Amino acid sequence: MTASDSRIRVSLVYGGRSSEHGVSCLTAREVLSVIDATRYDVRCIGITPEGRWVEFRPGWPDLEPGRLPQVPGDAPPVPWESVAEADVVFPLLHGPWGEDGTLQGLLEMAGVRYVGAGVLASAVGMDKVFAKAIFASAGLPQVPYVPIEGATWPSDRDRVEARVRALGLPVFVKPARAGSSSGVTRVDTWDDLVPAIEEARRFDPKVLVEAGCVGAREVECGIVQGLDGAPEASVVGEVSVQHAAHAFYDFEAKYLDGTSANVVPADLPPTVSERIRTYAITAFEAIGGEGLARVDFFLDGEDLVINEINTLPGFTTSSMFPSLWEASGLPYADLVDRLLQLALARPTGLR
Repeated sequence: MTASDSRIRVSLVYGGRSSEHGVSCLTAREVLSVIDATRYDVRCIGITPEGRWVEFRPGWPDLEPGRLPQVPGDAPPVPWESVAEADVVFPLLHGPWGEDGTLQGLLEMAGVRYVGAGVLASAVGMDKVFAKAIFASAGLPQVPYVPIEGATWPSDRDRVEARVRALGLPVFVKPARAGSSSGVTRVDTWDDLVPAIEEARRFDPKVLVEAGCVGAREVECGIVQGLDGAPEASVVGEVSVQHAAHAFYDFEAKYLDGTSANVVPADLPPTVSERIRTYAITAFEAIGGEGLARVDFFLDGEDLVINEINTLPGFTTSSMFPSLWEASGLPYADLVDRLLQLALARPTGLR
């Protein structure tokens, strides 16, 4: 940026060390494509899977179908001090070490404004066990579940298994702090329980086991704050999965093989949609959300339960979150601009 350049300096930070690295790269590519270059001077900071911070403009024009990109390790390194010189940082990291309050804490310490939830809300949203406790305190309905702490499983397997079996079959076993269905297994026989827990523990020593919502519809709602700070709820969308190919909405169905689709808006009675939108705002406020979130639910007839909240949801142009807002009258480019403006208007420090 030259001395006469009055554009707002933005650092896009993407990639990261989590299993969602490739999805984050796609998000960065598409966000970059719509940022108004006459208003924003954008610098692209990629974090490699090994944790190196480098300067790399996300492009990858020749990706093969089903292949996800990666930040190259041989790109020029970026010193932290230059990242902190930005007027605002747009974190586009999904999963641990980015969406979970770690990057947010670093930016808070440096007094740098950034898009999205703060330290506590990011950490709670990432940790499904803690999020469930917050949802319960807010009166939001949930399925029965059993948390498995990292130290508990090796030392107390019998008691843990007995608690899980009380849920009945099927159950879903998932890492407590991962996204994009990484490490998630549907368990239909008890013989598969221990392998499913061990699979989840490959991603996170802390595990969550939930009673299965068999046949329930997966519906989602987006939240974005208005410029006055009040949370606004989008229309409701539904995830449609070809269950002949997938037992549930897993990573491959989401990103790789085209067997899922977003139905926006969902075909729901107005009263049900309004209840979902109300619950979504309640969840957002309960964790102390800021900027944006996507809240996911299971709907079985009239029975509605909250599944989880994502403080940095998938953000490609085909992802559910931008699609929800497109259908709500806020196109992708305007959505990106809204989030940047919210971050710039937010004070640094405790709030």
